[in-house]
Amino acid sequence: MNPLMQLGGVSPGGYLGMMYPVMIFFIAFIAVIILISYIYTSFAMMRTAQRLKTEPALLAWVPIANNYLLSRMAKMHWWPILLLLAMIIPIINILAMVAFAVFFYIWLWKICEARGKPGWWALLTLIPVFGIIWYLIMFGILAWGKD
Repeated sequence: MNPLMQLGGVSPGGYLGMMYPVMIFFIAFIAVIILISYIYTSFAMMRTAQRLKTEPALLAWVPIANNYLLSRMAKMHWWPILLLLAMIIPIINILAMVAFAVFFYIWLWKICEARGKPGWWALLTLIPVFGIIWYLIMFGILAWGKD
């Protein structure tokens, strides 16, 4: 008897073939979640910029330029955004990433304080898993919360 037939008539590759629709659904689901998060964050960042009277608030919708908007809302220099370009250089990419992250969290801290919220809220976004959820909640509070 054929060894493949002993598995109930399905070859081992057949089980993998049955997983493709599940994998495609999972990837599509994650893509939708990312898109919804991006739209929400862009709206919240734009509204926060408007409340802080920072122009141009529409930069919240442009992926790299939204970091420029963050620096403007924090009333700090924009040049740390250039560290994003340094991330493509293999030798210094990790150092550039860490340096940019430091500036990013300083910007978030100052934005929280400018909106009358505790600056340490920005540090809560560093907590794994919870930090992503908190980032969304925090920007919602900064955008639509009471003054």
